Amino acid sequence: MSLKIAFTDIDGTLLNKERVPSAALKNEVARINKKDIPFILISSRMPSAMYHIQEDLNIKNTPIICYNGGLVLVDGKSIHSTEIPTSILEDIALLNTDKKFHISLYNNDDWYVENMDFWAKREENNTKVTPTIKPIEEVLSSWKNDNKGAHKVMCMGDKEALDIVMEKLSAAYPDQLHLYRSKDTYIEIANKEISKLTGIKTLLQNSYDALSLENCIAFGDNYNDIEMLKAVKMGVAVKNAKEEVLAIANDISDTNHNDGVAKAIEKHL
Repeated sequence: MSLKIAFTDIDGTLLNKERVPSAALKNEVARINKKDIPFILISSRMPSAMYHIQEDLNIKNTPIICYNGGLVLVDGKSIHSTEIPTSILEDIALLNTDKKFHISLYNNDDWYVENMDFWAKREENNTKVTPTIKPIEEVLSSWKNDNKGAHKVMCMGDKEALDIVMEKLSAAYPDQLHLYRSKDTYIEIANKEISKLTGIKTLLQNSYDALSLENCIAFGDNYNDIEMLKAVKMGVAVKNAKEEVLAIANDISDTNHNDGVAKAIEKHL
């Protein structure tokens, strides 16, 4: 088999009911490590929300692809970074002057919220990372001075409020923003130039130039995994994946709560 490197989504794909790697997964990752097959985490998460999973899997020395390809880290250092400019972030903030929804701003390993509301606490519980509390105007002012933007913006709140956000941002920035709505209460915003596939291509070119997409296996469950799964040699969907993801996958494994990725590693690697 020509598969020599693996890429996996995290949430909904890799973790079990306790939101941690299972014993079976740890065993399979250890087995392919001995065969020098890198196991790369690729997620919309920030770096700190991925490091503890790397530690659990004993793969701390492997690169990670964060923010759906917006930030690629090798040995803890950035080899690629694509951000949303502050001019657009200011427009997003203006949509929330009445504070009808939550905004989280992310840059590299910094996560900013205006207060520890329900949504911030929920994300903290899911990712095991605690945000910095700071008014959005202060964050954007600081970033503008430092010529920084956001690797990701998360808008969370009631469906009705987020429907308006989706409508206005889609109309205003059709070519600049990727708006991903995993559920009615979440909008994940990134620069439209990046994706999980661009992240994979960047990493291959920089760190694994002897390998190509023909040597890649990838695991996923959601809409933002489709491009990646279609492009690699072996795209594996977990059984709980969205119907559209199941339809394009080369193979379908068990659910994430039932060791789907571990079983697929055993089967294909």
